[in-house]
Amino acid sequence: MIEAVNLAKHYGAKTAVGGVTFTVKPGMVTGFLGPNGAGKSTTMRMIVGLDKPSAGKVTVNGKRYADHHDPLHQVGALLDAKAVHTSRSAYNHLLAMAATHNIPTKRVNEVIDMTGLAAVAKKKAGGFSLGMGQRLGIASALLGDPQTLILDEPVNGLDPEGVLWVRNLAKHLAAQGKTVFLSSHLMSEMAQTADHLIVIGRGQIIADAPIAEILAGTQQAKVRVRTAEVTRLSQLLGANGVKVECHENETLEVSGLDARQVATIAMDNRVLVYELTPLTNSLEEAYFNLTKDAVEYHSQEFTDNAPVPAAVKGR
Repeated sequence: MIEAVNLAKHYGAKTAVGGVTFTVKPGMVTGFLGPNGAGKSTTMRMIVGLDKPSAGKVTVNGKRYADHHDPLHQVGALLDAKAVHTSRSAYNHLLAMAATHNIPTKRVNEVIDMTGLAAVAKKKAGGFSLGMGQRLGIASALLGDPQTLILDEPVNGLDPEGVLWVRNLAKHLAAQGKTVFLSSHLMSEMAQTADHLIVIGRGQIIADAPIAEILAGTQQAKVRVRTAEVTRLSQLLGANGVKVECHENETLEVSGLDARQVATIAMDNRVLVYELTPLTNSLEEAYFNLTKDAVEYHSQEFTDNAPVPAAVKGR
C-alpha cells in the first residue's frame, strides 16, 4: 500500500506537487494520470525516495522507502528505463541488483524469461531498443517479487504483444493482492487495465475514484440516431435546448437526452428511426473534461483550412 499525506514538493517559487493526499490500495490496478508537468513523475520519485518532500510524507507498506531494510522485496519501480549501466549485459545488470539482496540466480533467470529477454540477455543494455529497455526495466522492478509495483509509462516503446503482456501482468499481480501503481498517456490502454484512477493536475488531485465512477461522473447522456428525416428530427430535438449534431449516412448525435426520451419524441411526431444507440464517454473524453483547466502546455489546434507549418512542408 502507498499512502501520501499532504505530500508537497517545491522548487524555489515553483510548486511541482501541492500537498496531495491519496492512498493506493493493494489488490487492484491504480492508474495515475495527468498532463505533462502535472506532478506525476515528481510524486513517483518522492515515493521511492529519489526526491525529498518539501512537506508532508509518503509511506510504502507502512514505512518510508528509505526505512525498508529490503527495498527490492517491498517496492519494484520503473521510473527511467535508461537508468542502467550501458556496458553491462541485461543478465549482469540484473545479477548485480540481485546480489544486493541475496536474491538467487534462479530468480534472475525467471524474470528474464518472464519479460521476454532470453534472446538478448547476454547483450549490452546500451544497444537495446526502447522496447527492450522497457522490458529490462520491468524485469528489474519484478526482481525482488515486491509487494508494491510502481511503473511510469511501462508500455512506452512496446509492440502490441508487449502492451498486452504488461496489461495482463498488472492485472495478474493485482489479483495476487499486490499494490500496482502505473502511469500512462495511452487512455485506451489505461481504460482496459486500471480499476481505480488518480488524476493530478498542476500539482493537485483532481479525481480519485474507481474508473467506472469517473466515467459516469463526467458523462452527459448521448445517443446516436439514424433516420431518413434528419432535418425534421433534429429540429424537434433541438427545440428543447438539446445539442444535435448532424453526420453523414442519415445520422444524428444527440447530447442531453437519453435513448428513451429521443424515442418518445420521435414516436409522438411519427418520425421513423432505424437506429437508436446510447453512447458512453471514453476515458479520453472523461480525462479531457477533468484536466481541461489543468493543462500547462497547449499545442496548436489544426483545422482543414489551417496553414501547414513550414517544418512539415516538403516532407
